[in-house]
Amino acid sequence: MLDKDGYRPNVGIILANSRNEVFWGKRVSQHAWQFPQGGIDRGESPEQAMYRELEEEIGLRPGHVRILGRTRNWLRYQVPEHWVRRDWRGTYRGQKQIWFLLRLLGRDCDVRLRATEHPEFDAWRWHDYWVPLDAVIEFKREVYQLALAELHRFLGADRRPGARRAEAVPR
Repeated sequence: MLDKDGYRPNVGIILANSRNEVFWGKRVSQHAWQFPQGGIDRGESPEQAMYRELEEEIGLRPGHVRILGRTRNWLRYQVPEHWVRRDWRGTYRGQKQIWFLLRLLGRDCDVRLRATEHPEFDAWRWHDYWVPLDAVIEFKREVYQLALAELHRFLGADRRPGARRAEAVPR
């Protein structure tokens, strides 16, 4: 499903633990690290897609996390033409993403990379919030930087003693 401009709707997930370290997953059989992400199916809201992708990619359910915030607008990246499937060339430009910042309420052992028959990641680790973007494929780096910068403010609001919990930005 592409929008009129050739972008596929997608969600990105930044999962933070209690120390504000983020989940960093290694793509299966590659030396590429990234955050969980995936497409939004027809009829799905970004939030529904986020929960589905969270479970498919790292085995976490809604009760394992709390939404701290989300990006206000779509963040877009273009995919280089040599990465685009032949049947999509000429119509597909890239992805537009809504990014979510989640707090892990569960434990590390709740993460299950083999929750489905087709795992996305074969390893993972916690990393400082400002992950090394040079480990991210080049055409996604700017979107990662924008998402991290926009969502960073929700971490401080979540950690202050007695502070009201940060709410997700309305859709």
